[in-house]
Amino acid sequence: MPPWFAVPDIGRFSNDPSLTPQQIATLSAWAAAGAPAGDAKDGPPASRWTESWTIPQPDLILPMTKGVTIPADGDVDYTYEIVPTHFTEDRWIQSVEVLPSLRPNVHHAVVYIRPPNSNWMSHAPIGIPFTADDLTDPEDRRGSHWTDADVLLVYAPGSSPDEFPPTMAKFIPAGSDLIFQMHYTTNGHAATDTTRVGLRFAKTPPPQRVLTLQLTNDHFVIPPGAPDYRIEARGTLPNDALLLSLFPHMHLRGKRFEYNIVHPIDTAPNPTSGASNAAGASGAASSERPRNESTVETLLRVNYHFHWQMSYKLTQPLLLKAGTELQAIAWYDNSKNNSHNPDPDAAVRWGDQTYDEMMVGFFDVAVDGNIDKKKFFERKP
Repeated sequence: MPPWFAVPDIGRFSNDPSLTPQQIATLSAWAAAGAPAGDAKDGPPASRWTESWTIPQPDLILPMTKGVTIPADGDVDYTYEIVPTHFTEDRWIQSVEVLPSLRPNVHHAVVYIRPPNSNWMSHAPIGIPFTADDLTDPEDRRGSHWTDADVLLVYAPGSSPDEFPPTMAKFIPAGSDLIFQMHYTTNGHAATDTTRVGLRFAKTPPPQRVLTLQLTNDHFVIPPGAPDYRIEARGTLPNDALLLSLFPHMHLRGKRFEYNIVHPIDTAPNPTSGASNAAGASGAASSERPRNESTVETLLRVNYHFHWQMSYKLTQPLLLKAGTELQAIAWYDNSKNNSHNPDPDAAVRWGDQTYDEMMVGFFDVAVDGNIDKKKFFERKP
């Protein structure tokens, strides 16, 4: 434990806890011998499951100003809370962790960075929970459903905190707010959650800045009963970047997820499978090529598990040159054979609740530390 869902022999990941063949052989032989007990004095200390931070003690802990009341049952709309940082100077974040006080009720959390010059949800209340329906300004309401704000961290069951090497960090400008986007689910007990975010600061500005980007397709309909429905998104990087990690996100019908680099035939190294037409992307402009003009290099293939949503961290960062085309493919099981399926007779579309679906391929990249995120997306002639 924890389990590992990446298909072997595709990519190498620094957080892979898989056992070696020799370790598996040792355990198999021990089991075949009747699992004899060893000497108790040679045993390890008892496991202690963490109830607090797994990163070193944070330099700063920013909690929600006011806790969110969660009902005993029913749906809970996405809940937001704006927390001022009160930073009087720019901060570089070396480590960051999101810690809900009610983990069983948190489907996911995304903490965004809202710089002081941003108009995103500018009329929303500060320090109290709200939903999109609470917002009266049309632009604020639209902003609650879409943003290009920088992501500090994504939290989901099974996910891990971010800890970057000394040469890399995330950037929070002076005067920024953090905006918590919380997706809660009910479990029969009314309660209150006060999620916190813990930050460890870099001692000096690093040469590289980490950005969380995503490939997203939100225009799909999964037919009732479909056992292996395929959805795709593509996008091209506008500038050079180092790929650091990959974090797929789906809901209860999620089955498999794959990240690829799409290569034109004349530059493709060791193609592994054929590519298909684009379905759309977020964070980079989408593009299309006929099936016979490109091949793909697979970076990660995951047998997806909704209750273990993990980030797969590359052992060695991968240089992606400007113009590199990335592809994310997701497969869904909407059949009765999926024991997690809420309703195999329903057609399924994009939506916030767990009985809806999502298709998001998050990925972290490192770029020049002096570049603004919006500048990164400006394409050179």
